[in-house]
Amino acid sequence: MTKPAEDRGPDFRSLVLAVVAQIPQGQLASYGQVAALAGFPQRPRQVGMVLSGLPEGTPLPWHRVVNTRGYVPSRGRWWGAFEQIGRLRDEGIAVDDLGNLDLESHRWQP
Repeated sequence: MTKPAEDRGPDFRSLVLAVVAQIPQGQLASYGQVAALAGFPQRPRQVGMVLSGLPEGTPLPWHRVVNTRGYVPSRGRWWGAFEQIGRLRDEGIAVDDLGNLDLESHRWQP
């Protein structure tokens, strides 16, 4: 028998958004790091899906989440990558035109 929704605790999406909301300006987290902090270490791709589904103009700092290899993913979404690169640069994070950056120098350590 399945528990009622109110008894199951926060859902994956809510937990991911709560983690992302805590990433400070000028710092970065990888998709895997966000997944692990949300309690789902095996679901970094789903973190990306949650963030890609955010409404335009959201105040959530989604742009501070990057690939674990230190780049802004752009496959199939160049407009979003350009937006993310611009926001990161505005926060003082050096990002080249291909989206490469130094994740370890800016990694968030909660």
